[in-house]
Amino acid sequence: MRLSVSLLLAAGLSLSASALAHEYPLEDIVVVHPFATPAPPGVPHAAAYVDIRVEGDTPAVLIGASTPASESVALYETRREEGETQSRRLERIEVPAGITQLMRPEGGYHLKLEELVAPLRLGERFPMTLEFAERGEVEVEVWVQSAERGSEAADGHHHDL
Repeated sequence: MRLSVSLLLAAGLSLSASALAHEYPLEDIVVVHPFATPAPPGVPHAAAYVDIRVEGDTPAVLIGASTPASESVALYETRREEGETQSRRLERIEVPAGITQLMRPEGGYHLKLEELVAPLRLGERFPMTLEFAERGEVEVEVWVQSAERGSEAADGHHHDL
């Protein structure tokens, strides 16, 4: 009886850890804590963020994404130059081997969800498919969170940073 209870507890802890991990492997790539921020009322687009870790020797190249939450998804980079914020659409996002490419609301790379099907609300979740050149696709679950909470949760997955 004790062995059965111990095995059930161990299995439950294992499931809880994997549920909290919010990580998605694809070959030697790991996509970590995908999250999106809600858009203000009336704004037809939102931003999603994923951290991409390359554990192998070959760089990864994100070339696209799709989700039923929006009509299309575009890859973007936002930078502050000369006091102004500038965003530009990208064809691809390259992730060098051996590093984790972080995406955060403060700037840098993000995924722009264009023409939202419905407003994103805090606490919701939706599927998204990420496409990598020469590695294929991985489906992830995106959590809708505030910028602060999503960033903190994603950072919590990177114990080595």
